[in-house]
Amino acid sequence: MKILIAITFVVFLGCTSYAQNTGIKTAKPDPTKKIETVEASCGQCQFHLTGKGCSLAIRIDGKAYFVDGTTIDEHGDAHATDGFCEAIRKAEIQGELVKDRYKITYFKLVKIAPKEYEKKM
Repeated sequence: MKILIAITFVVFLGCTSYAQNTGIKTAKPDPTKKIETVEASCGQCQFHLTGKGCSLAIRIDGKAYFVDGTTIDEHGDAHATDGFCEAIRKAEIQGELVKDRYKITYFKLVKIAPKEYEKKM
C-alpha cells in the first residue's frame, strides 16, 4: 500500500511539474525598446525551415528565424485551426537577432476575430 501511495505521489508531482509554464514572462514589454509586429508560425509547417518537429519561428522582412525564449506550445494548440502549424499569425515581439536565431524577451499574439481568420484562409 505504501508503494502505491508513493507511486501515486510521484506521478502527481510529475504531472504538476510538467504543466508549469517555464517560458518567458510575456506580460510586460520593456518600455525602452521598440515593439515590432511580425508574422509568427511553425518554422517547419508554414515557413519551410529545416528542423526537427514543430518549432516556433517568426518572419521579419520576408526572412524566417527560429526563436529562443518561448516555444510553440506556450501559445495554444499548434494544430488548432488558428494554431501555428495551421496558420501564420501576427505577434508583437521584443528581442534581438543572434546568429540567425531571434532571442525573444517579449512575445504577444495579436488577437484576430474568427471571421477575420476565415477570410485569410
